[in-house]
Amino acid sequence: MIVRTAIGHDSHRFEHPPSAKPLVLGGVVIPDHAGLEANSDGDVVLHALTNAISGITGVPVLGDIADQMCLEQGITCSSEYVRRALRDLKQNQVITHVSFSIECSTPRLSKYLRAMTGSVSGLLHIDPTSVGITVTSGEGLTDCGKGLGIAVWCILTVMEP
Repeated sequence: MIVRTAIGHDSHRFEHPPSAKPLVLGGVVIPDHAGLEANSDGDVVLHALTNAISGITGVPVLGDIADQMCLEQGITCSSEYVRRALRDLKQNQVITHVSFSIECSTPRLSKYLRAMTGSVSGLLHIDPTSVGITVTSGEGLTDCGKGLGIAVWCILTVMEP
């Protein structure tokens, strides 16, 4: 059995001034908060996940591929970037666990974690108990900790027979 791990990261600033664009994290709309600056929906959780999958496959989806999907095809839903990255996994590679660390001082995310876990587990076709999500304010040491945006780190574990 071969175990592979990869890390993904992404961060975006909040739109300033805020527009009607919703804040989307892990495929879940977070109401009453400014969205994130991005050509896509700016879902930093799913962007970090896409980058982690790319770390396993070696195919960088965020960048040229996502730009083509977004800017040329009009696909702005970040779950589509995850689905595109998943296509590059080998048939015998099975995702067994994913863990996220989200840094932001605002919004407070604790009441959305269950929905985000369900969304991610559904997207990856894994049990919700195989998805971990933690949140930290960063104690105000970074721009995200100061309320200017959100940063996410993701660790992905894949097994091969």
